[in-house]
Amino acid sequence: MALMHLIYPDNSAPIDVEQADNGLWISKEALHDATYYEVRPEGFCLGDVCIPAGDAVKDTGEIDLKVFAELTGRSLIVDTDEHALSLGAVSESRGEDLSSLQAPDFALPDLAGNVHRLSDYRGRKVLLAAYASW
Repeated sequence: MALMHLIYPDNSAPIDVEQADNGLWISKEALHDATYYEVRPEGFCLGDVCIPAGDAVKDTGEIDLKVFAELTGRSLIVDTDEHALSLGAVSESRGEDLSSLQAPDFALPDLAGNVHRLSDYRGRKVLLAAYASW
C-alpha cells in the first residue's frame, strides 16, 4: 500500500492505493471520501443513479480505480513519483464547461497541506499556471 493524493473535480483526499494485478486498488471508504460514490450491490452509486460495477469490485470490497474511471467516463492520471492521482470530470460535462468559458471548480493542496478551491477566489483575478513535463 502507498499513500497517494487523489484529486477529484471538487475534492481532494489522501488515500491508500495498492498497485496489483494491473490495477489500482482502493477501499470503498476511500472511494466515497474522495468522490462521494457509494458501492452498493447495484454498483457505483451517486445518489439514486448507479452504474454496474462488474469486476471492478473484489469480494473484499476493494475497488479498481482504473475500471471505476472507465465506467464513469472519467480520465485517470497517475503520477507515482509525486504520489498523486487525478480523476477528471465526466466527459459529457467537459464540452459544456468549455463552451461556458467558466473554469470548473477544483481543489488542490498547497505545500503546507491546506486545501484551496478555485471557488474561494470567485470575483477576484486569479492566475492559474499549469506545467507538464511532456
